[in-house]
Amino acid sequence: MTRMPEGQIFSDPRNDTAVMAAWERFLDGGRPTDSLRTLIDGSWQRCQQQNVDPDKCSAPPPVEESTLFSLKQHNSELLEASAPIMACARDFLAETGTMMVLADTSCTILSMEGDDPTLGVAESIHLIPGVSWTERVCGTNAIGTALAVGEPVQIHSAEHYCAGIKRWTCSATVIRHPHDGEVIGVVDVSGLSESYSRQSLALVVTTASRIESKIAMREMERRYVLLDASLPRWSGAGAGLVLFDRRGYPVKMNEIAQAAMSALGAEVDLARPRRMLELAIDELGQLRQDSALPAWLQREWLEPVVDSRGQRLGTLLVVPLPRLGRAVSGEGARDLSREPARREANLPAGFATIVTSDPGLREAVRKADQLARSKVPVLLLGETGVGKEEFAQGLHKASPFRDGPYVALNCGGLTRELLASELFGYVEGAFTGARRGGLVGKIEAANGGTLFLDEIGEMPLDLQPHLLRVLEQSEIYRLGENVPRKVNFRLIAATHRDLRKEVADGRFRMDFYYRVAVTSVRIPPLRERCGDVRALVEHFVERFCKQHELGPRRLDDELLVHLENYAWPGNVRELRNVIESMLLMSDQECVGLDALPPELMSGAEADTAGLPPSAGREARAVASVSSIAQGEAELIRRAIATTRGNLTRAARELDIAKSTLYQKVKLYGLESEIGRMRGS
Repeated sequence: MTRMPEGQIFSDPRNDTAVMAAWERFLDGGRPTDSLRTLIDGSWQRCQQQNVDPDKCSAPPPVEESTLFSLKQHNSELLEASAPIMACARDFLAETGTMMVLADTSCTILSMEGDDPTLGVAESIHLIPGVSWTERVCGTNAIGTALAVGEPVQIHSAEHYCAGIKRWTCSATVIRHPHDGEVIGVVDVSGLSESYSRQSLALVVTTASRIESKIAMREMERRYVLLDASLPRWSGAGAGLVLFDRRGYPVKMNEIAQAAMSALGAEVDLARPRRMLELAIDELGQLRQDSALPAWLQREWLEPVVDSRGQRLGTLLVVPLPRLGRAVSGEGARDLSREPARREANLPAGFATIVTSDPGLREAVRKADQLARSKVPVLLLGETGVGKEEFAQGLHKASPFRDGPYVALNCGGLTRELLASELFGYVEGAFTGARRGGLVGKIEAANGGTLFLDEIGEMPLDLQPHLLRVLEQSEIYRLGENVPRKVNFRLIAATHRDLRKEVADGRFRMDFYYRVAVTSVRIPPLRERCGDVRALVEHFVERFCKQHELGPRRLDDELLVHLENYAWPGNVRELRNVIESMLLMSDQECVGLDALPPELMSGAEADTAGLPPSAGREARAVASVSSIAQGEAELIRRAIATTRGNLTRAARELDIAKSTLYQKVKLYGLESEIGRMRGS
């Protein structure tokens, strides 16, 4: 509660006569005296502006039973959370001359409990379920005034605006949703004036806090159920996935989603989640119909997530991966179809699944294999989809921890609360909805083996010191537990961010950075690995033909040219998904250019005729720039080249804000391009 001067919060029964005189003077057009609190003065002013009748004796009659039933359905979460507390009020307020009232955000009373005689007297002023007690309807009163100011208030006797309510004293405060502070209701304690007690205000504040805590526990339980229900959809997803809860807040996303949404001009930040009201679910399990979807979002991208009973739990947003590069044709393109596909052997045993003939990637493998023999943490650096988990698994297989478990977790795919429980686990009874027997966290599950934390740059600041403590003391505490558990594991982390810059910007702790980045390996993107596309294509064709029992398949030369000259902003993951899609959609033994997805085909007309054959690769980097939407990665690279690393000029050429350009540079890992161009 916001701390205020005592006189602003509490009523003083000794001032009743002075307050009554001030009320009469106010109605006659005069100004209140100093005996009137600022809170009451402001409320009376609002009542007068809204033409509230000061002689009113009671609130209006209640709404119809059917309407009240609908209101209770709409506020079912609030009623469920408050039910045990209201049940207790029935007993502890008996014979106190007071009662407890629960109202919604329109100040309509939903339920009441307390002293039976007082409940009976309350009916005379329509202080009963189904009646709205806003200031506009009933003048100054604790329920309506608390909602108007958003703070705890106490209104006593003569301080009420309407004459018929001046026999009462009441204290109230708003109830806020624990995740975002949205007001979801009001709790009030009322009684006749002789029941005045300053402790009534403390009671309602405590009651509101207990209701909010129950809502927080219930919300966490709902999110676990939502995650379980959506789990099958995340396996092998070839698109950006963002999971929204029933209130329209993002709770999980995969690593493709950030790039996919950024290309559309939309962003999702799980560290500071913003609500999308368009994806909120009403009490009937439907998306709200009063809000149009944003321009970037297509309705067919939305999938409902339901439980075993068919009840909708949330919404899965499936965003297609942006195709940001350009294929190159004409004389300027290297005729790679005539070159033999190469898949070098003799890679270290732990990394045998990696397909490459590129010297840069082979050097990264050599370095990783050398580091694998130690027990120090390793930080993998590379763009989304470049194969960081393949390296992490290789490090594990070649390490002293090879006989232990390999446990992976994406730090960017969960909200702060879910990430904490996933990392550290919890004991039985830690919160409402906690699983029987508790949950073993990923750190504990990795004991004796390797813990791979992908997108560690997305880890919330307040969680970083807890993980740092685990790394330095080799022990963890499950949530709700006071006894430490010893752990011994090898940490491998990965990120597409520049963590040094994140530290400088205050988004990543320096002590944590130096602990996780003892050693690092940079994995080059696919566009820098000349010749690897053909080898990967052959590998994926063989793999998916066997997996899907398709029979013999091959890609014709023209199709291979386009694939090898495409920029692949989604790297190996994007190539894998494209190959699988083309094979499944084609029934021909020789798959031709007509099987190419439209989003790749649309960029296949770039004309580089007249360039020497050796300029094929450079032709991709200097594809024409007309807007940021047309091939972001290559457009930005070209702008950086033409301005020699001057980002102010590059942003002006691309017609975007400089801050947006910085985000795109980080997203596509182009920091080295800037340094290279400035150096040249």
